[in-house]
Amino acid sequence: MINEKFMIQIGKTIVSLDLFEQPFMCHLSECKGMCCVYGESGAPLEDDEISLLQHIYPRVKPYMTRKGIKVVEKEGVYVTDAEGDKVTPLIDTEDCVFAFTDGEIVRCAIEKAYHHGKTNFCKPISCHLYPIRITRYTEFDAVNYHQWSICREAVKKGQQSATPLYVFLKAPLIRKYGVEWYEQLCIAATEIKNQA
Repeated sequence: MINEKFMIQIGKTIVSLDLFEQPFMCHLSECKGMCCVYGESGAPLEDDEISLLQHIYPRVKPYMTRKGIKVVEKEGVYVTDAEGDKVTPLIDTEDCVFAFTDGEIVRCAIEKAYHHGKTNFCKPISCHLYPIRITRYTEFDAVNYHQWSICREAVKKGQQSATPLYVFLKAPLIRKYGVEWYEQLCIAATEIKNQA
């Protein structure tokens, strides 16, 4: 059920006011990248991302763990979870197959391959957008903030820097919905601020 009192419409999206009001700035040294480890299933994937991951897998593979490679070569780059969504497979029901540990921090093999110039795909959009989660409906996308205890230090850091969620996630929001959509989001943010 969507509570329209706490959401605004931009194009074919319904956006939670949390995007404007929730302070947030990732704090990897505190959370250690645990969003790649904990959770009920892997990272949600869009259909075009599946074929892309299949294509770039040989270039990502050198950055993966042995266990991750073993799972992908048995199950493929995606599985269907209990809710019927296509997601990245997990290692032993925990780590994403593309996760690896760099010191104390869990990082993404896809993103590392991207930073090394091996691919133009930085990571699945669901990972890039986190802690924003998108739920697709027939007529629109619901764009919501997913609150999770492992991100509490990110919330504190966002409070200290006065950075709202929509500002911190500018790049992935533009990647997902485009510059014009994001400009409309910023206009809405100004209007909300002026009404406060």
